[in-house]
Amino acid sequence: MADTLSTYRSKRDFEKTREPSGEGGVKGSNRLRFVIQKHDATRLHYDLRLELGGVFKSWAVTKGPSLDPQDKRLAVEVEDHPLDYGDFEGTIPKGQYGGGTVLLWDRGYWEPEGSRSPEEALKKGDFKFTLEGERLKGSFVLVRMRKDRDGGKRTNWLLIKHRDEYSVDDEGAAVLDENTTSVASGRTMDQIAAGKGRKPRPFMMTKAAVEADARWDSRHGLAADKRKKAPSKGASQSVKPVMPDFIAPQLCETAARPPQDSNWLHEIKFDGYRIQMRVVDGEVTLKTRKGLDWTAKYPEIAKAAAHLPDCIIDGEICALDENGAPDFAALQAALSEKATGNLVYFAFDLLFEGLEDLRQNTLADRKQRLQRLIETDADKGGDGGGDPRLRFVEHFETGGDAVLRSACKLSLEGIVSKRADQPYQSGRTRTWVKSKCRAGHEVVIGAYAKTNGKFRSLLVGVYRGKHFVYVGRVGTGFSATTVEKLLPKLKEHETSRSPFTGIGAPKKTADIVWLKPELVAEIQFAGWTADGLVRQAAFKGLRKDKPADEVEAEEPASPDTVALPDPGKTKGARPARRKNAKAEVMGVILSSPDKPLWPDAGDDEPVTKEDLARYHEAVGSWLIDHVKGRPCSIIRAPDGIAGQQFFQRHAMPGTSNLLELVKVTGDKKPYLQVDRIEGLIAVAQIGGLELHPWNCEPGHPDVPGRIVFDLDPGPDVAFSTVVEAAREIRDRLDELGLVSFCKTTGGKGLHVVTPLSVNRKTPLSWDDAKAFAREVCQQMAEDFPDRYLIKMTKSLRQGRIFLDYLRNDRMATAVAPLSPRARTGATVSMPLNWTQVKSTLDPTRFTIRTVPALMDKSSAWQDYCDGERSLEQAIKKLKKTRRGG
Repeated sequence: MADTLSTYRSKRDFEKTREPSGEGGVKGSNRLRFVIQKHDATRLHYDLRLELGGVFKSWAVTKGPSLDPQDKRLAVEVEDHPLDYGDFEGTIPKGQYGGGTVLLWDRGYWEPEGSRSPEEALKKGDFKFTLEGERLKGSFVLVRMRKDRDGGKRTNWLLIKHRDEYSVDDEGAAVLDENTTSVASGRTMDQIAAGKGRKPRPFMMTKAAVEADARWDSRHGLAADKRKKAPSKGASQSVKPVMPDFIAPQLCETAARPPQDSNWLHEIKFDGYRIQMRVVDGEVTLKTRKGLDWTAKYPEIAKAAAHLPDCIIDGEICALDENGAPDFAALQAALSEKATGNLVYFAFDLLFEGLEDLRQNTLADRKQRLQRLIETDADKGGDGGGDPRLRFVEHFETGGDAVLRSACKLSLEGIVSKRADQPYQSGRTRTWVKSKCRAGHEVVIGAYAKTNGKFRSLLVGVYRGKHFVYVGRVGTGFSATTVEKLLPKLKEHETSRSPFTGIGAPKKTADIVWLKPELVAEIQFAGWTADGLVRQAAFKGLRKDKPADEVEAEEPASPDTVALPDPGKTKGARPARRKNAKAEVMGVILSSPDKPLWPDAGDDEPVTKEDLARYHEAVGSWLIDHVKGRPCSIIRAPDGIAGQQFFQRHAMPGTSNLLELVKVTGDKKPYLQVDRIEGLIAVAQIGGLELHPWNCEPGHPDVPGRIVFDLDPGPDVAFSTVVEAAREIRDRLDELGLVSFCKTTGGKGLHVVTPLSVNRKTPLSWDDAKAFAREVCQQMAEDFPDRYLIKMTKSLRQGRIFLDYLRNDRMATAVAPLSPRARTGATVSMPLNWTQVKSTLDPTRFTIRTVPALMDKSSAWQDYCDGERSLEQAIKKLKKTRRGG
């Protein structure tokens, strides 16, 4: 062994590095061990080490292991390492070989595959083996690359996952992103580098190895007496029982109504992520229902649970809305933004307490012990309250119908009913059943649809037996940010054939892209049609915690059985609610959703705050592109258009975190900015009726991004004359090399808008843009003085149109395309095709009620970005025309 480790020792100065020298006398075990160390040296990589012949055979895997058989990871063979290196976690000093931070990422046991011995397989260059670790499991192969098979100096291999029950298709490297802490200490790389946190638990030392053997045998159901027959050398014959690393969770059946038997307990159904919490010696591991380690995603909850005694708890992590109700959309946002400090872990079952396995105990006993454990920990806090991030789930023993009815009145998702006298059983059972208030549901994405190249909707299905059945489209709930994050995942799953089977499956058209049915989405919808399709489905987020093949059709509890109002009988197919109750749109809570903001929209029906929010939900994917990245002023009318109106450009105390705050040169107060569709809903919540963004380049307030010509007619000017003026400006801009677009203002005028391409190195100023717009208008006014003027004086507008070029100053604004107006009739600033800009155009027909359906059929402004042109060139041409005149 001395010769085997000579290369290892020659590269290290053990007076400077804390790495083991290999003289610690660690002996081989009856079972071959492996470790994987995450190593942030010159480049971040993962070191795979397999015990063989008294040492660790070692490879540096440059990108880390993957669970996707399609991924071939380069693994560079390095020198053999001593066995005690398997317990090393810490920092190698800078200047030493491999200087950097080392984290114990995984460890466990391995077994060779095939008829050859491991030594023969390595020599052959085709080395197959099975890993049984905490994070990596299943069959792998190391294949020496062809150029390295002649015994040369290079020893490059490929590490490949074999297809088995542990492999995944796509996102194979997610196992690295989802597991960022040490399996030995629970620390992050930063904590290790800073020398903080617990020391790693040993694994390679003899006693620890015996206990690890026992842990593996316990997971695989081997009897204690069998474990004692072949203990590791030097180990004690008595082996303490240990907790399993993970227990497959118990799952619910679906019921139309709750069970009525008195043997059932009823709990609130939580709208979050199912998480199993394991605590050992103050080290907390949080795993999903599939066994993925998500501890790093919830650091605050892990810290809060570190005071608990050793245990395994089943529960759910949720985000709570302002009323204390679980909110899945808020949970998604918290994870995306890594703002997880306010998330809550709801504990509802206790599987292990210390080393005592409680799974065969009754649920009633397990919950009693869980409550005592949580409350005892709370008492230790000294203030009687404990950590608010850890909460025991109370239950009800009254009739299930009454509990469900109460849950529905509180706008909760539903309830879970559990047999009080039954043990904990992994897998789907009939002793746990769920009953839902609303049709929240998981679906599997089978395709997505595009319109003019842009994402529009998802085509989704569920499994009925082995068949993947189409259940409809999901067309709302997509903010620009959501689409930006979702599209790459969709594209990774594209395929050439439809995954749907059976009657009613959608046919292939040019706008549909098929997907492998592997992505699970959470949706909310109004119910099922007679054809078995979802009605009014809205996207809430992707679920990584649920396998696609487990997604089956579910229906909410029958309103007849629980005496609830039928949402289909209320206006707009919305659930009935108490007066002044709150509503939710795209995860945003609306207070006073029934408050009228407009008396009507030309249909004798008031337009409410919720109607405004639903409008933004429907058109937000179009509207947001014209306001995001730009400071935006808002006209607010909290009591409707008949009440007080005011203009807000700066942030105020209590501004929603769905709105961005941006600093603008020359103003100490931050401006508002709306960058996502949920932000539009937040604007509706505060009674914001109109959106007036700057006309700057997104993200660059000092750079003009478009020019707006506002055609404001005098009181006696026919609208057909305004149409003629718009077409006149269009033609003049066309001669100057600019592309223009037209929209109604929501009032009596029109806007002509031309998008600008921006020279990043030497962008034009606002003075340049304003001067250009003024010159175009000045020439029109000079050519047709009886029709147009460029002075604001209202007394001069009689019979003429004011050509307002003043929208093109740095802090000037113009109403956004598709923004509603605080005017009678709830009109909207409607984008138009030039073919629509004709004498018969009626701008009053574009209202909050009519526009969503019209936009579904319209191609107006869809080539807006393609119309960007250079203002510098246009200015040069304009000067030439002036000289020519």
